[in-house]
Amino acid sequence: MRVYAVQFDIAWEDKKSNHEKVRQILAKVEPAPGSLVVLPEMFDTGFSLNVEKTRDDLAGESERFCCSLAAELGVFLQGARTTVEEDGWARNRALICNPRGEKIADYAKLHPFGFGREVEKFRGGDELVSFEWMSSGQKLTVSPLICYDLRFPEAFRLATLELGAEMFTLGASWPAARADHWRALLIARAIENQAYVVGVNRCGNDPHLEYAGGS
Repeated sequence: MRVYAVQFDIAWEDKKSNHEKVRQILAKVEPAPGSLVVLPEMFDTGFSLNVEKTRDDLAGESERFCCSLAAELGVFLQGARTTVEEDGWARNRALICNPRGEKIADYAKLHPFGFGREVEKFRGGDELVSFEWMSSGQKLTVSPLICYDLRFPEAFRLATLELGAEMFTLGASWPAARADHWRALLIARAIENQAYVVGVNRCGNDPHLEYAGGS
């Protein structure tokens, strides 16, 4: 079973460019069939609060891209998208597509990042989810989480106890200034739950922050 952590410098609010970046990276790597590919949080736009521009629930470009690429490569793929509800509140989501190009899980970030003003535009999710990753005759129960969720051990513990999670996949836009926390917390969540933890962080810069990667 192989995991591919796709760390890259995300183009600001430019879905087309970011879709192409991901496609080119994976074309070079040629992931093994049945493997798991994990993209960073908001891989398609960067950590933008301009939800009317970044939302994906109208045209659905990023969802279609993720599921079509998963089918094309024959892999499980964890992507990301922003959706906006009828009352105007957005959700920061991770979606999972299987090798047939079907969406098999959809997770809304439980803990929007207050210090980064995410709470001004995004509403937290209300449930944990999991999916079965089957590859090379083996199976793991995987629970996706997003960035700031990493600071809340309760979410990981609940997923372990209630969903049987054996692996956590965490897409992130974690700032370079707190890179030490990123590594320490990933290790802590793995030890606490005796589980695999895959953390995929972006690198580079956006108009506001620098990101150190460290996937």
